[in-house]
Amino acid sequence: MIRFGIDSAELAAHIPGRAALVTAPSGRSADNRSSIDVLKEVCDLRLLLAPEHGVRGDKAAGEVFSDSVDAPSGLRVKSLYRPGSKRLTRETASEFDTLVYDIQDVGCRYYTFISTLKNLLFDCAEYGKRLVVLDRPDPLGRTAEGVVLEAGMESFVGCHTIPPRYGMTCGEFARMVNAEEQIGCALDIEGYDPRVSFPGWGRPWVMPSLAMPRYETALLYPGTCLLEGTNLSEGRGTADPFALLGAPFIDAEALCWELDALALPGLAVTPAYFTPTASKHAGTLCGGVHLHVMDAAALRPTELGLRLLALVRDMYPNDFALLPPVRADGRPFISLL
Repeated sequence: MIRFGIDSAELAAHIPGRAALVTAPSGRSADNRSSIDVLKEVCDLRLLLAPEHGVRGDKAAGEVFSDSVDAPSGLRVKSLYRPGSKRLTRETASEFDTLVYDIQDVGCRYYTFISTLKNLLFDCAEYGKRLVVLDRPDPLGRTAEGVVLEAGMESFVGCHTIPPRYGMTCGEFARMVNAEEQIGCALDIEGYDPRVSFPGWGRPWVMPSLAMPRYETALLYPGTCLLEGTNLSEGRGTADPFALLGAPFIDAEALCWELDALALPGLAVTPAYFTPTASKHAGTLCGGVHLHVMDAAALRPTELGLRLLALVRDMYPNDFALLPPVRADGRPFISLL
């Protein structure tokens, strides 16, 4: 079993003064304890900061929420995903000296934890606070894949000029952004082994969010998340999000045959019919495919996602569509992804 930043024997020395912690359900130690409980024992933990999904994972994707109290720990929780702002306020920053970040990311640009981390680099620099990243390996390993974010398309699902599958740890990402954008944050990265992808960790897969139930989900996500910008179901509201994909107008057997004929590496495909209980096409029978990861090292998820979209577009030109912008002055979500 490899050890992460939270498992450091010198953890207390890295967190002087009053501390605040940004974390999520995946922030756990080698003995499977919450990072909240670990830090309460080794430092003066005063406050929790909650990213998207909340510190306990009890918030839905995209759900904004206000400040609260964390019942298990008794600590106050300040929302970093509240209505109108995703930034740290000066008032909140006055309550701590050191900000600790401990979240297991999934190695994909669309996933918003690194967007929160980038915001915190700017905020800590502005308010004169030290930021300590308790680092963890990228579960997808060191492979980078996909197109780099285009200038002008920055958003909370694309905060920096990196590809969808970026092949870095959160600590490496923070160090790179701090240097490239000359932010000047007092940054400390504690503990990681960047060479090991998830199967070599010797740890359970703890869901970073409810729609990320398996390691294989994270592997597919850099490609199949692109369906969120279309009228296809990406499997939200099913037992296997981002692996179970389709729409009411799709013939499951026909799509499976055509996708399987592409012989994409590391992938097996079976036809599937499903009725989502939430999100797009909720309550409506959809035809589509179920994706199975057969070789994680060979799989190229972003290529898979693009080829799947092109295939559905060509097979169903009168039905397939990109979703319009959420706001009248906004950009299509597919462009942001």
